[in-house]
Amino acid sequence: MMESAPDIFSYRKYWAKRFGVAPVLPMSREEMDVLGWDSCDIILVTGDAYVDHPSFGMALIGRLLEAQGFRVGIIAQPDWRDKEDFLRLGPPNLFFGITAGNMDSMVNRYTSDRRIRSDDAYTPGGLPGRRPDRAVIVYAQRAREACGDKPIIIGGIEASLRRIAHYDYWSDKVRRSILPDAKADLLVYGNAERALVEIAHRLARGIPVSEIRDVRGTAYMTPSIPGDWVVMDASSVDRPARIEAYPNPYETGGSCGKPGQVGAVESGQPIHFDRLGRHVDRARTVVRLPSYSQVAKDKVRYAHASRVFHLETNPGNARALMQQHGQRYVWLNPPPVPLSTAELDRVYELPYTRCPHPAYGDAKIPAWEMIRFSVNIMRGCFGGCTFCSITEHEGRIIQNRSEDSIVREIESIRDQAPGFTGHISDLGGPTANMYRLRCKSDAIESACRRLSCVFPDVCNNLVTDHKPLVRLYRRARQVPGVKKVLIASGVRYDLAIRSPEYVRELVTHHVGGYLKIAPEHIEPGPLSKMMKPGIGAYEQFKKLFDKYSVAAGKEQYLIPYFISAHPGTTDEDMLKLALWLKENSFRLDKVQAFLPTPLAIASAMYHSGKNPLRKVNHASENVSIVRAAGRRRLHKAFLRYHDPVNWPVLRKALMGMGRADLIGNGKRHLVPAWQPAGAQKSKNNPGKARNRRRAERRSVR
Repeated sequence: MMESAPDIFSYRKYWAKRFGVAPVLPMSREEMDVLGWDSCDIILVTGDAYVDHPSFGMALIGRLLEAQGFRVGIIAQPDWRDKEDFLRLGPPNLFFGITAGNMDSMVNRYTSDRRIRSDDAYTPGGLPGRRPDRAVIVYAQRAREACGDKPIIIGGIEASLRRIAHYDYWSDKVRRSILPDAKADLLVYGNAERALVEIAHRLARGIPVSEIRDVRGTAYMTPSIPGDWVVMDASSVDRPARIEAYPNPYETGGSCGKPGQVGAVESGQPIHFDRLGRHVDRARTVVRLPSYSQVAKDKVRYAHASRVFHLETNPGNARALMQQHGQRYVWLNPPPVPLSTAELDRVYELPYTRCPHPAYGDAKIPAWEMIRFSVNIMRGCFGGCTFCSITEHEGRIIQNRSEDSIVREIESIRDQAPGFTGHISDLGGPTANMYRLRCKSDAIESACRRLSCVFPDVCNNLVTDHKPLVRLYRRARQVPGVKKVLIASGVRYDLAIRSPEYVRELVTHHVGGYLKIAPEHIEPGPLSKMMKPGIGAYEQFKKLFDKYSVAAGKEQYLIPYFISAHPGTTDEDMLKLALWLKENSFRLDKVQAFLPTPLAIASAMYHSGKNPLRKVNHASENVSIVRAAGRRRLHKAFLRYHDPVNWPVLRKALMGMGRADLIGNGKRHLVPAWQPAGAQKSKNNPGKARNRRRAERRSVR
């Protein structure tokens, strides 16, 4: 069973609580003076603009630490070239907390083709260039230069996804853990509320950061392994075919009870013994991943390490992990215990202004404009899509808010949010319809090591009852002053079809003409590498969607999303998808090319050419990988088969594939044999391209 944890609001408040709640967390010494502060206890550094809204990580963490009694300041988008900018609030009394922001800084700045983006949605005015590449490392180094003696704690999605050795798409190599590069004292991964509250109170009690080594959801560098821990080699967790030439002391074998060995009892569960032959429990066992030098040189070892890492992500049974980096080790404590509903309610009901800091004036911050009237109702995702980083960051156990808390936030938006016109833009989270879905048994959930609860099919132990979500939708619509509640988060349609009542409620009341869903592909090859359901589930959902749209007297449309160039995808797979799109009269405007993000399973496939969803060895399944820029462009072109700009490359590919029969001017052809004059120039002409996209959106109907 999962261990319990103290309520994050049960700690005795720090003495600075006497200063009360700040209207906004200060970003300057002048604001600190107004508050009567001579210093900050904690300074949070972020690559995003400071928006005091719970969808912005630093605002949420800042308000939570403020609720613990600490004085919290914000340094947003500092000048990373000047260490003095990290002293604008003075040195913190307790620690610097550093994040790249709501997005990984490399994903934020570069496209999937490694081209620099022209804007940044988390910056005032959408301006690019306000954060450095690998922002966590750069910010941590500047903070260390500015205040060498102050603890530095890194976190957020960038740090989470780089907590061990990881494939870096932008440099096309395996980089070591972010910890030694950032020279940070601690790394907190995931949403990290529980870990940061515990760390802050320990530091406030005078405990050195070097002695904080047992907090779940943290990672740190260590020169040695504690003597009372049993080290279990990753090969005994999930044994690859190729084992080191030197004797492996962690394999099962020999007589039970010898020091350092693993025996087995009749139940099949392993018994671990320490160096003195004493039995120890799972909580004192650390799994040794292949070292950084090993995974950097051997792609199969990298894939194997990825598989073992993902098998140790359930907070109910995960063991600590360690990975050698030179003369030291990266030590990862098990994932944090998920927040309870009561805790999550209080976190989201802290006194946010829900607006950008006044220092930005009238400047537009695109990311805030998009979510300003949305409400987060849950966290986590048990889908396990291999290209997605939600599971690595938020975990697969759904954490839910209560109906009452959600309704109070809607009322707060109605009463306080400037510009509110009665439309809630979203009730959702990582997915729209996993609210209150969970395993039928706590014991089963704590013991489970599946990477997905819905692949290859929905688990029989998963409760898929959507009635609580239907009740929430109905109650939200009844809030006085609310005219419309839309659902903008992606709907997991393989779950939705199990609850036709939910689909009817969604389609009848919560779709604003279009609903986004993500089949990602139609062919079993790439879908199996994505851990996504077959296209049959999409077709069942579409039937229900169309049926209830007609019943409601509404003309509504599904907008499907697809990924090109995903591991496991062949040219033939993309051709079949293009033909399916044409048959179903879809002309996609925006398309997504696969971008390998650190730590994702699909990224391990991309780098290694192996499939970590199964046991990995040198003779195991090879995965088709699309690396060359030309093939990546071809796969995107198949998704936009209707764009004349793509016709030349598609004609060439079709002839090479022996499918010249698809070139012609009939309805059965994919691309015409003729090329309109000036078609190649249109993609460089913003006006023409904009008009073309508008026409294509209309053609979806």
